[in-house]
Amino acid sequence: MTKYWPKIILAILSVIVAIAIIPFLHAQEIPDSGDKIDGFPVIFANESLFVIQADVGSFSSQERAATISRRIENIAADSTLDLESMTVEDGEDTTNIIVGSQIIVTVTEDDAKNARQPRQQLARNYLELLKQTLREYREERSVEYLIRAVVHTIAATIFLIITLFLIARTIPWISHALKSNREIRTSFLSIPVHEIFASSWLTTIFMSLVKFIRLILVISIFYVYFTLVFGFFPWTQKLGENLLNYFLASVELAIDAFVVYLPNLFVVIFIIIVTYYTIRFCKLFFSEIEIGDISFPGFYREWAQPTYKLSIILILALAVVIAFPYLPGAGSPAFQGVSLFLGLLFSLGSTAAIANIVGGVILIYTRAFEVGDRVKIDDAIGDIVEKTLLVTRIRTTKNVVITMPNSTVLSSNIVNFSSALNDPKTHPLILHTTITLGYDVPWRKVHRILLDAALATQNILTDPAPFILQTSLDDFYVSYELNAYTDRPLMMAEIYSELHKSIQDRCNESDIEILSPHYSAVRDGHQITIPENYLPKDYEISGFRIQSLNPLTSSPQEKPSENED
Repeated sequence: MTKYWPKIILAILSVIVAIAIIPFLHAQEIPDSGDKIDGFPVIFANESLFVIQADVGSFSSQERAATISRRIENIAADSTLDLESMTVEDGEDTTNIIVGSQIIVTVTEDDAKNARQPRQQLARNYLELLKQTLREYREERSVEYLIRAVVHTIAATIFLIITLFLIARTIPWISHALKSNREIRTSFLSIPVHEIFASSWLTTIFMSLVKFIRLILVISIFYVYFTLVFGFFPWTQKLGENLLNYFLASVELAIDAFVVYLPNLFVVIFIIIVTYYTIRFCKLFFSEIEIGDISFPGFYREWAQPTYKLSIILILALAVVIAFPYLPGAGSPAFQGVSLFLGLLFSLGSTAAIANIVGGVILIYTRAFEVGDRVKIDDAIGDIVEKTLLVTRIRTTKNVVITMPNSTVLSSNIVNFSSALNDPKTHPLILHTTITLGYDVPWRKVHRILLDAALATQNILTDPAPFILQTSLDDFYVSYELNAYTDRPLMMAEIYSELHKSIQDRCNESDIEILSPHYSAVRDGHQITIPENYLPKDYEISGFRIQSLNPLTSSPQEKPSENED
């Protein structure tokens, strides 16, 4: 209960402020208004009683109206004067309304002519109006009336406090109920496969809606409260009436605008219905294409869903263009200015996004790759895990996801290793690797060893058979390129690793050293590079041989030195 006291105190303070400003509102007088043609009003208690249009000698109509207003105020302030003593005194050219010996209003022939009434009748009408107005004025300022006004104000304040208290207790209860049912699924917003709206998201929307309704209720209650309180006191009745008239005028304006807008509303509803069923038809049509029940030459089944999404964008854009002139306020300069401003911001800020969308559309219809394909884009090699209108995501062989804008993908060279899967019998993927060996190794032997290594590797096809290409004859070595077919492009890394292992094993078994391009071997005193398990059991490291550089002193046969390394 203590947490609601601030709101209750605020309501009480509002009442005190409303009552405190009454004398200040009463002190404010409505300035004289009118003109020479329409006349000047006689003002009393912030209300216009009647209009004076005719001058009397040098006494202008404006001065006459001001004088009559002061006389009426003096009579109203004198509670000793009996209003029933007010009477009409008819003269030769004028008719006077008097109380005792004091003249209040003088009605002339010009006044009667302007009012289009007989002079005596006009004077009697003024007399009845003055009596009624002064009687109500005194009654509204009597002690009994003010006591009733205070009682009504207290009752309205109590009602205000009770209403705010109920709102303060009800809204938290509703919010708690929504939070406790956050995980409940709304079946009417779901389809069998996929839930359109998550319950947590719906709960957040409903809670925001409840808070908005609470705000509107509190504002409306305070508005009604102040309208009633101002209407209880005579000094603020005009203000209360204005508040009520403002509200009624707003409601009337809204209703009139709604009635005027009804034809356009029917057009907008018709456009929405046509758009909805057009999208439904497109969904059914492209679903049939996707499953193969409908086919067109040159239109592939994987284009069905992207084309459906593009069709939705085009249909919605066309619907907005058609419905735009029928939207409320579409013809106003403010609406057009805001639309132009938003369009300019979209044009300036979406250049890169538009480029990526165009790139995504082109990639879809060029069929460069599909989700799951093993590709190489720039330096990235991996599998396509997602393809959208804005970006393409690649999961590399190191299990790292790379996000690439479609504009970058479109401007890059795309290598699709999985394209061989479309026709694996006719065009399987060729894996190739290069080995360089010296001229001392017979090339026929190298060909046989490399082909054996390829056939000994798993996931290498025997049909078509592997083949060798000698790609260059350099200064120090010959380049042999081994080409082998596979139907497992997603296992490229593993196959290459196994192939290189097999090449090393076959070369070692055949006493072939895989040397660096500029490698030079000194065989005297140096261990051979072939692994020991491939060497003969009686293999020994040879020692250095020393031979004289002078052919005259050298002997026909040199023996190895005893100092072996």
